[in-house]
Amino acid sequence: MHLITLFGIIWFTKVRYPTNETSFEIERITMNSDIPALNSSSLPRRIRVGVIFGGRSVEHEVSLVSAASVINALDKSKYEIVPIGIAHTGQWLSSGEAMKLLKENASIDHETEQLILPDPRKQSLVTMNGGTAVESRIDVVFPVVHGTYAEDGTLQGLLELADLPYVGAGVLGSAVGMDKIVQKDLLRQAKIPTTPAIWFFYNEFRSTPKKLIAEMEKKLRYPMFVKPAHSGSSIGISKSHNQKELLEHIEFASQYDWKILVEKAVPNAREIECAVLGNENPEASVPGEIVPSNEFYDYDAKYVDGKSNVIIPARLPKTVVKNIQRVAITAYRTLDCSGMARVDFLVVKKTNRIFLNEINTIPGFTSISMYPKLWEATGLPYSQLLDRLIALAMERHEQKKKLNTTYQPKNDWYK
Repeated sequence: MHLITLFGIIWFTKVRYPTNETSFEIERITMNSDIPALNSSSLPRRIRVGVIFGGRSVEHEVSLVSAASVINALDKSKYEIVPIGIAHTGQWLSSGEAMKLLKENASIDHETEQLILPDPRKQSLVTMNGGTAVESRIDVVFPVVHGTYAEDGTLQGLLELADLPYVGAGVLGSAVGMDKIVQKDLLRQAKIPTTPAIWFFYNEFRSTPKKLIAEMEKKLRYPMFVKPAHSGSSIGISKSHNQKELLEHIEFASQYDWKILVEKAVPNAREIECAVLGNENPEASVPGEIVPSNEFYDYDAKYVDGKSNVIIPARLPKTVVKNIQRVAITAYRTLDCSGMARVDFLVVKKTNRIFLNEINTIPGFTSISMYPKLWEATGLPYSQLLDRLIALAMERHEQKKKLNTTYQPKNDWYK
């Protein structure tokens, strides 16, 4: 049982949730009912949560919708929300209207800017107002940003330098989770089944296209999936059925990345997703199935047309469910994840053979997103899931604070 103290209040409990396929334990954080009622003068201050959204990424719009859901669901009696919007240009906005401005794609040239300084003494958001810097405290950061310059370890590096607790994976887990090629290599070393693939730099392909095409056609065969190495939300991903499409799709993917991954398609595959939650002792949710409205689960099928179906829990044999949960947790630990991740699988319909497709370290939090839906079906409601994620972030930060960052040598050799 985890015991976490936040501003003098201990939250804990351990609950067993049965499902029609299997049963397992999930640790849920709730307010301890044994704590006596406090009068208003002795109530602890609310935790100030900096919710970051937007960003310099092709997933900017998805982030806005996810962040709006998170902000609405956070318990305002526990948390004071500090919205932090990042425009497509990279400008950080301090206006309370940041979400509205970014959604409307309004002009922000004259908006007040803000930033987080890489100074561990500050632990605050600094607003630049007429040449004057005004600091405001932040207790924990909840990044709800997807893609490059956010989910790939860059933002996490800034938050580490600032010594701020933050939700989700650290620098390494975020970077590896964003790179489909490095991720696949590490998963293979851990003997986790993944689809056969070939990767290359786009400039390399331009130099020797015939050689690489011949290699792909020999080793992978059609159909194949062409993917930018560092993209999310299926942006830049295409399914190639012949050489003409393959050439077109490589050109398309190169618009989003200089590293290209080409994978063998799994025939008759079901798209199964599993949510993982925790730090050193992660746990997995019930798996869910996506039935995409298009040939595969592309951007339109995920967010636009609203025709894809979700089946939670997925209709799978109990042994397959346990295997998916086991592999999801193994992958989570292998890639140095923490806080949360959604692990996506391809499961062959007739044999139930599984392939790990990829891991997502900042999964979507929209009203239709699988990560919160999977935990809801497992027995952990949305608002309590957010409580748990914030507590995990602060728990990890407290552990890191105990580590030494200085060393006293026997003599001052360096002077």
